[in-house]
Amino acid sequence: MRWPILFFVMTGVFLSTLDSGMINVALPTITRSLKLDLEQSEIIVTVYLLTITATLVFWGMIGDRVGRRNIYIGGMGIFGVGAFCCFVSTTFSFLVFSRFFQAIGASMMMSSGPAILKETFPPNYLGRSLGLVGIATACGLLSGPYVSGQLLLVYGWRAVFLVSMAIAALVFGVGVLVMYRRLPGAKAGSVNGCDWLGGVLWAAVAVVLISLFNKAGERIGPGVVILAGMVVLLGSLFVIRQQRCVNPIVPPEIFSSRKYWPAVVSAAVSFAVLFSVLILMPFYLEYLLQVPVDTVGKMMMAVPATLMVLSPTAGFVYDKIGARIPTTFGLFISFCAMVLVSRLTDTSSLTEVALILAMLGAGQSIFLSPNSASVLSKVDDSFSGTTAGILATARNFGMVSGATVGATLFASLYAKYSGGKMLTDFNPANRPDFLHAFQTSFLLLAALALFGVVVSLLRR
Repeated sequence: MRWPILFFVMTGVFLSTLDSGMINVALPTITRSLKLDLEQSEIIVTVYLLTITATLVFWGMIGDRVGRRNIYIGGMGIFGVGAFCCFVSTTFSFLVFSRFFQAIGASMMMSSGPAILKETFPPNYLGRSLGLVGIATACGLLSGPYVSGQLLLVYGWRAVFLVSMAIAALVFGVGVLVMYRRLPGAKAGSVNGCDWLGGVLWAAVAVVLISLFNKAGERIGPGVVILAGMVVLLGSLFVIRQQRCVNPIVPPEIFSSRKYWPAVVSAAVSFAVLFSVLILMPFYLEYLLQVPVDTVGKMMMAVPATLMVLSPTAGFVYDKIGARIPTTFGLFISFCAMVLVSRLTDTSSLTEVALILAMLGAGQSIFLSPNSASVLSKVDDSFSGTTAGILATARNFGMVSGATVGATLFASLYAKYSGGKMLTDFNPANRPDFLHAFQTSFLLLAALALFGVVVSLLRR
């Protein structure tokens, strides 16, 4: 029964990544249809990300207590209901609420899925199972934009949510009728004794920290100072709570042992590096190489395509030799890719760019599944859901910080080199300034990737 369970978990991963890819493409159409401004359209995306990031560890903790299969299948059902609510939304406020509800379901699946695989597969197959999950992730990332584009062209934006709802309903039905009795993780446990206060503090830290990241491009003012102070205060209260709590939401060894914290930190660094490229590379392709928009999309597919091909191999390698070599090597490849990005010019060929993007995807592929497997294999079963939630939270923080820091760094350098101009004022005369800012940004971001290599070497 191992492989049907793996396929069931992969389906949930595919659905969540497919939905994210579809919504990103559909957002401009939704904005026009509901007559929203740019800030409101950003809230539709932000509330989804914030909710997932804030609740991942919480649902991991609950799954450890009451059974991961209950959380996973329940999350699939909630995700489907949220998609239906999005489908029938006619106002901005109801759409935001629906996305919040959908994010709760996604968070439940993301925190419990890896823990289910840990219980299902023996240690010498855990890497392979997580590597195969990487295929589902890549398939969702690859197909989401294309499926959304076709649906928008023929049926409109509501069809995007209808597809998510239909897939979720089908998988939920299979889960309840076929898979429920076969899934591991059913416990006659109780939520009594859970660290509820710790969960609230963790969620508050996550929300405030991401809000602070989103203000990275602004001048330091009262709002930024207040948010920074709140991060310090709430973070301190959370640490104190974990030290004094009998059943803390985060196991103390996660942040004190070299078996765990290097994997958590390097996961955040890996996603920060990846998303800095995903944010800035389309601007380079469109502004400097003057590539059509549809070709830009095809070029960016090099990253998930490589992920789909190499993830299973990386998992197999982990099962044979452990995590330290593949994770460090994967981050080193990502570092080399960042250096090569910093050497691109306005005469570089599309083939050269595609190969560098594929190289970055290869580095991520070699790193991701061994890194996750290394932590899950060493943590006690009673904390595997919480640990999976912590890893997913680290990846989300990396995603947000990479996108924000990358965009802010580039915008600041471009303004410096162009005499105070913004990117919206770009014209052909500013091509040298754009290139200088682009190259310098990625040279600095390469240092972040190198930091990840060093951290990965510290793991045990």
